[in-house]
Amino acid sequence: MMHSNALNTNQIMRQVIYALGLGVGAAYVFFGWGVVVQITLAMVTAVVVESAFLSLRKRPVKASISDGSAVLSAVLLAISIPSIAPWWVVVLGVAFAIIFGKQLYGGLGNNPFNPAMLGYAFLLVSYPLQMTTWAGEFLNLSQAIDVIFNLSSIDALSGATQLDAVKTQLALGKIISELDVNSISQAWINVGFLLGGLYLIARRIITWHIPVAFIAGMVVVSSMLYFVDEQIYLPMQNHLMLGATMLAAFFIATDPVSASTTPKGRLIYGFLIGVLVVVIRVFGGYPDGVAFAVLLMNMTVPLIDYYTQPKVFGK
Repeated sequence: MMHSNALNTNQIMRQVIYALGLGVGAAYVFFGWGVVVQITLAMVTAVVVESAFLSLRKRPVKASISDGSAVLSAVLLAISIPSIAPWWVVVLGVAFAIIFGKQLYGGLGNNPFNPAMLGYAFLLVSYPLQMTTWAGEFLNLSQAIDVIFNLSSIDALSGATQLDAVKTQLALGKIISELDVNSISQAWINVGFLLGGLYLIARRIITWHIPVAFIAGMVVVSSMLYFVDEQIYLPMQNHLMLGATMLAAFFIATDPVSASTTPKGRLIYGFLIGVLVVVIRVFGGYPDGVAFAVLLMNMTVPLIDYYTQPKVFGK
């Protein structure tokens, strides 16, 4: 949960965006300019869509745009989708996130669901092929523009996500014993987001409750499964270093509006998201379960907060 810490909304959003820098930088190192192009497209789309919708609602545009919340949602969505996804994927996803995840509920502070994850889930369900085809190599700016704007074929440049590959191989009874290039890249990206998340805790932008509980939930369930059958299930460290684990723990699950607000509630909320992520990864039809886990738990927040309210002094 984010603290006010004498910072206004714009300053908090900026700190979160800065903290994303290491993870985004690692993604750029491994996947190239597509990461930058997608983030740029997403931010422009967010500002345009939010401005247009605010104008339709006859609400002040400048104040809402300048708080940085739309831009942050756009960045979170852009770094969650493949860096070679067609341009219309990120535009549609961001537009959906801003309109259906935020503005239709009355804007910032009123949305029950995490906008970025709502946009991601919409894209994953609607366009599974585009959302699970990732770059297999570093792309320069020219190549990235060619691929994203459909000016050339992506066949020679793409591959499945590491979680998807692992899931497929494990289904065939094989064990992944060595890290390949893709899994090493995902591990470094996760380390980047972990360091960024620790920066946010140090700056008191977020508290430790949700990230620690989230990771604990993943560790408990993945360790239990691995103990049951190590031939079939991934070890705990793979779950922690593959997919969107650290991005989810520190930047997505801690969303100040859609997350639980009580100290005990945050621990329950974070832990159950971690549990659900592993369950969806292992038993679900999608390689990563972060978006669905977060959205499912967003629905339970009023109930969690109701039953975890601190006792009033003297009662």
